[in-house]
Amino acid sequence: MRLTRFSDYAVRVMLYLATHTDRLCSIGEVAKAYDISQNHLMKVVSDLAAHGYIQALRGRNGGLRLARPAAEINIGRLIRHTEGEIDLVGCGTCKLAGACQLPGPLDLALDAFFAVLERYTLADVMGPQGEKLLERLSIHE
Repeated sequence: MRLTRFSDYAVRVMLYLATHTDRLCSIGEVAKAYDISQNHLMKVVSDLAAHGYIQALRGRNGGLRLARPAAEINIGRLIRHTEGEIDLVGCGTCKLAGACQLPGPLDLALDAFFAVLERYTLADVMGPQGEKLLERLSIHE
């Protein structure tokens, strides 16, 4: 299974904010740190803010920050949210739908995939204090 670019960017934003808890961050600096499109990030940030993953403060002194501590943000739930409804092979439009037994094993595999991700928080994937992440992200700042 391959995650969408939207999910990839969402996790990147979350990791960036988790390594910069001492201040508000801008979409521009996140985009620069990862060398990715600021326009794409704006959509991701808007969604993450609307669903309570981050806080987006407007105005001159505004910026972005995590809505809660990294240890309270479940990676599996975040990915489930950003991926939405997943249809691994498009069985709904297949002529064999209803006769083929492949959807059952695919659903089990998808459940297992998310069960593993749900064991981890944002803090877990950052590693000890996120020092290595911060070090690598700081190269671009």
